[in-house]
Amino acid sequence: MFKILVVEDDRELNHAVRSYLSQNGFEAIGCLNANDAYDAMYNTLFDLIISDIMMPDVDGLEFARTVREVNQEIPILFMTARDDFASKQEGFRAGIDDYMVKPIDLDELILRIGALLRRARIASSKKLSIGSLTLDAEEYTAYINEEEVPVTVREFNLLYKLLSYPKKTFTRSQLMDEFWNTETSSSPRTVDVYMTKLREKFADCEDFEIITVYGLGYKAVVK
Repeated sequence: MFKILVVEDDRELNHAVRSYLSQNGFEAIGCLNANDAYDAMYNTLFDLIISDIMMPDVDGLEFARTVREVNQEIPILFMTARDDFASKQEGFRAGIDDYMVKPIDLDELILRIGALLRRARIASSKKLSIGSLTLDAEEYTAYINEEEVPVTVREFNLLYKLLSYPKKTFTRSQLMDEFWNTETSSSPRTVDVYMTKLREKFADCEDFEIITVYGLGYKAVVK
């Protein structure tokens, strides 16, 4: 049974989320603040974290950053009233994996949790397979029908990211923040060059397609 940590200072919402998770086959433990969450994580190995942003003493952003310092793999989902782009951007930069705005739909929450746990299993296995394509994150290698396709580390990372979150659009800025040095002089349009290279190298693979989302960035669609 998957163990989920719910960090939310609203007692009623905390209880409601935990109850719904329990009804859907998860084991949920609730904390009202980040400090209690740290203690809970010290004693229990969790599979996923749900956290608010606005909490007393330590807010969700600081909490997420601290978690990421010690655990790069555990999925973190923000559940917050903040609906502005700046908050979402700061959350993803802190290392979260998904973001829901209150009031949340509990059925949608279950769907997102399922998707995050699947991605976490992909990450832990260090391999991602889609049809004839296999990406090996241990070796930074790509294969189509067991034949290696030469890629650079950055090309590999970009493709692995897109295919780990199919249909999710990533802006050029998001990709630059993650895969380029923060002090780089390259413009976000550099991402376009890499996407062109990836399309050329994987033109023979019919199992996925890199789609340009005009005005935003890119997403991968699995066929």
